[in-house]
Amino acid sequence: MKVKCVLCDKVESIDPQLPIAKKLRNRPIHTYMCENCYDRIKKRTETRINSGEFRQHAPQEEKDDYI
Repeated sequence: MKVKCVLCDKVESIDPQLPIAKKLRNRPIHTYMCENCYDRIKKRTETRINSGEFRQHAPQEEKDDYI
């Protein structure tokens, strides 16, 4: 199966039996990233987390006074 990276537009071939290939085939909303782009984003995210300036926003629960 041929796939295209959403960031760098590089075309690669992957095995059609891989789980990511099945997700891409059955649900077109899923996107594919090549290993280079994935590693680059992973490294930059880890750097931001370690710097202390990264905030992960969790959904806030609404408090009900009647419960």
